[in-house]
Amino acid sequence: MNDSLILEVADFEHDVLTGIYSEETGRPQPLRFTIKVRMKPLDHYDADTPLDDSKNYMDLKFAASDALPEGVHFKLIEAVADHVCETLFLQDARVEAVTVKIVKLAIAEAGEKIGITLHRERRE
Repeated sequence: MNDSLILEVADFEHDVLTGIYSEETGRPQPLRFTIKVRMKPLDHYDADTPLDDSKNYMDLKFAASDALPEGVHFKLIEAVADHVCETLFLQDARVEAVTVKIVKLAIAEAGEKIGITLHRERRE
């Protein structure tokens, strides 16, 4: 069995231009992101292991917020998740896989969680 390191940012909310219905287009809607990144870990982490030997989890938030192109309307949240995955793969060659879960908050009627989960392995 191989070791792996999973970095995670859970339940991060950000407004994104997305949707296919007329009431969704033209204005951002709130999405809730949970992003997991799998990396190969070091053999051992000491108390003074530098951050460069891992990945800053703030990069995960960046991929789902500031890295999304401003003014671009994503018809599908699948495309938002795809963009997040590609951003994280481009940021760091050590990223082996990315999982992005997106919940569309604006369409819930009774607190249900409606959305998608996209898992991508690095393609060589």
